[in-house]
Amino acid sequence: MTPVREPTLMPVAIAELRPTQLTVGKREVAIKRKAWRERGAKKEREFLGRHMIPTVLGPKDRHYVIDHHHMALALHEEGVRDVLVMTVANLGKVDSTIFWSVMDARGWVHPFDDKGRRRDFDDIPKSLDALLDDPFRSLAGELRRVGGFSKETVPFSEFQWADFLRLRIKRALVEKQFTRALEKALALAKSQDADYLPGWCGAASDD
Repeated sequence: MTPVREPTLMPVAIAELRPTQLTVGKREVAIKRKAWRERGAKKEREFLGRHMIPTVLGPKDRHYVIDHHHMALALHEEGVRDVLVMTVANLGKVDSTIFWSVMDARGWVHPFDDKGRRRDFDDIPKSLDALLDDPFRSLAGELRRVGGFSKETVPFSEFQWADFLRLRIKRALVEKQFTRALEKALALAKSQDADYLPGWCGAASDD
């Protein structure tokens, strides 16, 4: 089945988009909401025209989001009704009983909860606004923004960093003292322990 990479010019309602993961970092969603509010009307239109949501067309012609969950949720919470989507593949003819297995084989689904535990595909929410908060996903996102690791095209790469940090930093610290948690995350990101992760920038110099 050959992937299709062309935009769907007719907007899709954000409320109808289906997630392919269980969680987002709500702190990161809040950052994107703030950035949206700071744009003027003209820049908002330009932003929506340039930032399409990549989806897979699944059974019953539903669009399943495979990236930019945070952006889509932020727009939804800011009252934006529709977005343009880019259909990466059409799996509409795949039987619904094996749809998620096909998605999993292609690396297009991340069925892990806010504690890093793999869950059943049935646990994936049916809408973006039902996604759970994973504070470690927010920490990983902020870690990338401050240069802890580089942006990669590896699917769900920030979640790999979130799971790495989850084993080494207490959740209470992330939730109550985010700045301190970020400092600790930066140190961990420069260690050899993180060298297997996508976007690792190398160990800190001894100079």
